[in-house]
Amino acid sequence: MQPLVDFWNAYRSTLTFALVNSFFALSTYAVLSVGILSFATVTFAAFGGFLGVRLVLQTGIDPLLALPAAAAAGALLSYVIALIFLRLESHWMALASLALILITRVLIINVPGTGGVNGLSVPVTLPFFMFALVLLVAIIIFWRLSASWYGIAARAVREDAAVASTLGIAPRRIQTVAFVISGAVGGLGGMLLALALQYLSPDTYFVNIAFTMIAAVVLGGSYHWAGAIIGAAVFTALPVIAQAIIPEFQDVANGVVLLLIMIFLPRGLIDPRAIRLHFAARKAVAQAPRDATSPAAGGAP
Repeated sequence: MQPLVDFWNAYRSTLTFALVNSFFALSTYAVLSVGILSFATVTFAAFGGFLGVRLVLQTGIDPLLALPAAAAAGALLSYVIALIFLRLESHWMALASLALILITRVLIINVPGTGGVNGLSVPVTLPFFMFALVLLVAIIIFWRLSASWYGIAARAVREDAAVASTLGIAPRRIQTVAFVISGAVGGLGGMLLALALQYLSPDTYFVNIAFTMIAAVVLGGSYHWAGAIIGAAVFTALPVIAQAIIPEFQDVANGVVLLLIMIFLPRGLIDPRAIRLHFAARKAVAQAPRDATSPAAGGAP
């Protein structure tokens, strides 16, 4: 029992940040699932995080009750941004989302109520199991979405928007919905990050989150929502493990592991196509002996 207690005391914060990073990865996956590369998750997180924290500080409500407000704020902002960004080509959209992060940082510094360069103290938090429970709700929602008509339409738009439109799917509408989902999850993640850090500053939501979460989604697998969660967990735990084993070569170890995964698993750790092919091959192997001994195949009656 004591080893479990020691493990929990040593890695509780790592596990908490792995859960929080899962929301950023899911937000990034939501737009990647329709073929859009966007770093706007950082802006959604900042908007939801600061608005949720100000709501808690000014009204004194339970931070758990502020989470829906943070998600709604991110969703509303993402809808407005989608109306503008979806007019751009994919590469211009990625550049525009990077510019949006820089604009967000300037606004955080200058808008009253954010603490400016001094930051903002967050004197409340949530227990670990609440972080896990909120993530479980997000997992259920993404699981249901993946099996719904929206999930099928999103995959079609990602593969080829022109072909999807001939099938009666409106690519712009599907992409707008993806942005709204990304905004809601990003805003929720921003509020959870504030509660985990118990401090907000202009550097809390910056480019490092964008690149880290893009890398996490690619690492875990950008073709399934579970890949985003697995990638976020690996990306959060990898530096901690490397620091404990080989602290002198921590950054080198991180880079080597990521390179090996990219080379040997280019579609990420979770690859639905590879899983389907694996099970199809096993089914074919299991079916072969029965076919060989059937009367139609000339085998024993």
